[in-house]
Amino acid sequence: MLTGATMDLITLREVRTPRSREELVFAKGDRALGGGTWLYSEPQEGLEALVDLTTMGWQDLERTASGIVLAATCTVATVRELSDVSLFQQCADSLLASWKIHRFATIGGNIALALPAGSMTSLCVALDAIAVIWNATTERRMPVAELVLGVQSTALEPDEVIRAIEFSAGPLASRTGFRRIARSPLGRTGTLVTGRVDDTGEAVFTVSGGTTRPHQLRFDELPSERALVNAVSGIHDWYLDAHGSPDWRRAMSVLFAEELRDELSRPRWNDTRHDTQHDTQHDTQNDRQEGLA
Repeated sequence: MLTGATMDLITLREVRTPRSREELVFAKGDRALGGGTWLYSEPQEGLEALVDLTTMGWQDLERTASGIVLAATCTVATVRELSDVSLFQQCADSLLASWKIHRFATIGGNIALALPAGSMTSLCVALDAIAVIWNATTERRMPVAELVLGVQSTALEPDEVIRAIEFSAGPLASRTGFRRIARSPLGRTGTLVTGRVDDTGEAVFTVSGGTTRPHQLRFDELPSERALVNAVSGIHDWYLDAHGSPDWRRAMSVLFAEELRDELSRPRWNDTRHDTQHDTQHDTQNDRQEGLA
């Protein structure tokens, strides 16, 4: 630990290394440790003990007949290598950090931190992923879309951790589209919008990055332009910080949603950008990433 730096956890007294579920016990002042890339980045008042989840030995990736299961301790770098759908790489790349951070930051930690720009949250909500939640004795499941409640606020109880993230085969086989923008080429996400059309024809648009929590907009089929604009405009928790104003985030989200609606309405064989993971356009103010698969 670097002496005198803000990453010093000066109140920390213990690091526990559980090997079994029964050891996942949390008292006041305890906190779960995944990759630690945020935890060690600033002072943590009241922190007394860390419970290191990486010692549980959870398998990063499991493929089943119903889809994919990623351990909560699976790193962003590992997520990026998955080729089932382009959103894995696109959302991993949206976490703007060095490769060293990607090697340690975890999918579960990114979701549990519940920051607006949490790109693993965006990924999971876009693909209807389910969080498997543990405490020492019980297990429950919850859509990631419902788990994140607001800025650094989740539905996790104090004694609970995210054990795994489940991705169903249906959404993984869907046609997807992606848009992201920031105010500078290496800036934090201003808004991140995804579109998805399932084999059933259902259309799902997700808005995150520029809101205090992720929003899913579901339609039985691709909506009309007006219906989609109304749905995006009906979001009211646009985030305000140095990386974008609420009005700008709303306007770009409406624009991106309509672009994705138009692209996803085209026959796949006529879409020249099919399987393109990133088409990046730069101007003097914004960094914009897009893709369709």
